Amino acid sequence: MTDVLAALGAALGEAGRPTRDPPAGAEPARLGPLAASGPRAREHPDEYALLVEAIREGYELHYGRPRVVAPADADEALLAGDQLYALGLDRLARLGDVDAVRALADVISLCAQAHSAGDEDLAAAVWEAGAVAVGWGASPALEAAKAMARAGEPGAARALREAARTAREAVAPRR
Repeated sequence: MTDVLAALGAALGEAGRPTRDPPAGAEPARLGPLAASGPRAREHPDEYALLVEAIREGYELHYGRPRVVAPADADEALLAGDQLYALGLDRLARLGDVDAVRALADVISLCAQAHSAGDEDLAAAVWEAGAVAVGWGASPALEAAKAMARAGEPGAARALREAARTAREAVAPRR
């Protein structure tokens, strides 16, 4: 298990029963470290990595693919997912990062929309762009791509990935 997922399991406390290892095929923790590598997260990289992965685990619990928490049933999975969403957003609010709260709230809502349309590729692109927005900040291109996703326009996933790539290239990450 990666260090970020191990820290997430420790942060959960009574929120759920942590698994020993992520299930086979589970996506590794990569979005938290991505967000933490951006210049906006420079002061608290470990906190940003943890809170993004907490929100990601909440998302995975809602859609049946948790990596850290092993809920007893679907109801417990939804409750634990909601608790992890709240945990991550609360940690962001405590950092005073309202822009990142907004970015991750958009991720949650856009992913729900993508899943209702059965568009896993769009959901993955939303997560990538959201992690970049947390670490590097929003951009007009990212906001336009999110508007495309909200409107259900074709090409939204590609536009989100392009906006994320451009944002990362525009501002060099910390070393």
